[in-house]
Amino acid sequence: MTTPTLPASLVENPRLDRWICFQPDRTVRIATGKVEIGQGVVTAIGQIAADELDVPLNRVAVLSGDTDNGPDEMYTTSSLSIEVSGSSVRLVCAEVRAKALERAALRLNCSRDELTVVDGQFLQNGMATGQDYWTVASEIDFTQAATGTAAPKAANLYRVVGRSIPRLDLPAKVSGAAFLHDVRPPRLLHARTLRQPSRGATLATLDEAAIRRAAKGELQIIRDANFVAFVSPVEGVAQAAAAAAPQHATWNNVRRIESAQQEAAWLQGQPSDDRHIGAPPATVATTQRVQASFSRPYIAHASLAPSCALAEFRDGHLTIHSHGQGMHPLRRNLAAALGLPPDAITARHLHGAGCYGHNGADDAALDAALIAMRLPGHCIRLQWRREEEFGFEPVGPAMLVTLHVALDERGRPADWTTEIWSGTHVQRPGTGSGFLLATEAMANPPPEVKPTDPPEARGGGATRNAVPLYDVPAHRIVHHLVLRPPVRTSALRGLGALPNVFAIESLLDDLAARIGEDPVAYRLSILSEPRARRLIEAVAERAGWSGRGPAGSGKGLGLGFARYKNRAAYAAVVAAVTVQESVRVDRVWCVADAGLVVNPDGARNQLEGGIVQAISWTLKEQVRLDEQGISSRDWDSYPILRFSEVPDIHVELTDGAGNPSLGVGECTVGPTAAAIGNAVKHALGVRIHDMPLTRERIMGALLNT
Repeated sequence: MTTPTLPASLVENPRLDRWICFQPDRTVRIATGKVEIGQGVVTAIGQIAADELDVPLNRVAVLSGDTDNGPDEMYTTSSLSIEVSGSSVRLVCAEVRAKALERAALRLNCSRDELTVVDGQFLQNGMATGQDYWTVASEIDFTQAATGTAAPKAANLYRVVGRSIPRLDLPAKVSGAAFLHDVRPPRLLHARTLRQPSRGATLATLDEAAIRRAAKGELQIIRDANFVAFVSPVEGVAQAAAAAAPQHATWNNVRRIESAQQEAAWLQGQPSDDRHIGAPPATVATTQRVQASFSRPYIAHASLAPSCALAEFRDGHLTIHSHGQGMHPLRRNLAAALGLPPDAITARHLHGAGCYGHNGADDAALDAALIAMRLPGHCIRLQWRREEEFGFEPVGPAMLVTLHVALDERGRPADWTTEIWSGTHVQRPGTGSGFLLATEAMANPPPEVKPTDPPEARGGGATRNAVPLYDVPAHRIVHHLVLRPPVRTSALRGLGALPNVFAIESLLDDLAARIGEDPVAYRLSILSEPRARRLIEAVAERAGWSGRGPAGSGKGLGLGFARYKNRAAYAAVVAAVTVQESVRVDRVWCVADAGLVVNPDGARNQLEGGIVQAISWTLKEQVRLDEQGISSRDWDSYPILRFSEVPDIHVELTDGAGNPSLGVGECTVGPTAAAIGNAVKHALGVRIHDMPLTRERIMGALLNT
């Protein structure tokens, strides 16, 4: 008998009791290490469990991100929550259902085949037995490891999966009761920090008297080497102290930055760790060789609420509440930074207002913990200021992508090289590539590490989606991992997928134009994958592609397509734009294939959210630098898409019930950026290669024609 291949989360957390518990109030608690950051994962995992166990959804309580009681599933990243955690929950519930039926059959002295489950109760030949999960749960050994041998239900038997169940986390969010920022526990003290301006900077002077005068209230100043915090029972006092502190502090050894370093072009020629991935360069008999470069600047997470954490140190035990993406990694990272054993720390997730990547949440948790350990018995609420969030969170790396393509006699790609310059896409602490920010300000900071990037087995970082899904006979990647970018960089939604898809899909439009072919027809001529072809054909039909007007009219229609990581969900996007003084996106159509969709409305929310964020990145967002570091520290200097600028968006999911669930959280960002870039090219008749597609870049492109 073949041993089943278990999802990674179940391999790492094999015990059933880490996943499931039948509680005295006649609910079933399902635990997941994945956390709710707006993607609806808590609702969807509850749906999976309800269907597999045949219990009402209102009896399923999903525990998310709790180090004491839930599985360690690392970080909530890479659109893997449903693919990995959801499939783990499905297998666990199938196995527990089978074990419970076995126990019930023994109690009733009947064949298991005579039993069915309805609303958590066991029926014998359709008749009530008085037995249910809760009566037999005590006879099941939940400490044993899951085997994956119990067959889950067939998709045609699902009653809850596939339905648009309202998200369980939304009522509290719209009523202001869900967010970590709004929690006010007893013995609360508010805290803010004075940030070390750069690694290696040392605090020469700090005028505490001037800061206290500015704070105008009860204030404690906590200092540990170059880490400084301001603590008060009144939030406004701590805030005033932190706002005044930079004017009353002097620093030595501050790293200086040149404004030219904010552009991706600066990366070329910098010291780098170079890799060659894929087939060696092919010998192609052609005189048609095309080269084009595209870029994305540094971008911020731009979370609507700045990072926040709650910490309490009592009787030698530290309890942390955070809105970070992984509570088990956070516990380990805090333990290493604080010199505590991991079991002396409990980390629990609470909702934050915006994330989708490695922002400042984990760093804020260490800030709060450092203060809590100096003030035991108090709950410390540490919140970053907006200036701090923009200035010190890890940002999404700038990327320069150059495509080198040899064409055959029909003008189709015969050989393809994607060459990439980028900083690292992961500086998460505990991965060997980064540290929690405050550790660099402490008396014995950790040594600098050589940056790494996520391996291709996990989807890649800068190399994510760098290989076209189209039928190209030979392709490869040349990856220049820049070792010393000017700012700290780490994971942001989609990692390198957006700039790579933007580059690939832009070039495909230009290759079609070289030989006078329609961009959709050109793509279909080099694409044999049936699911991909179906999406491109469908989205072109929905958008009225056949009525697309001539180039250069000021109005454009553009298409972008990709399969996220070339193995998750597929998305084809068409954007309609008007270009006058700036670019306005008028309408967006999207057709996506996510396999079996657990919650269609939730999946559409994710696809739409990715489209909106991609529009903002493509048209507006860029981190600005000056000699002090990041200078774009407010919403004026770092504008994002306004609600009034959100276009009509039409999203359609194909029927994928016969296929496994595929992650959708990041699949639309690259195709949307590409669709906008191609629509702008259609509107202007001129290609803009560098994001964001600002008025200045439009004028520059037009003047250079």
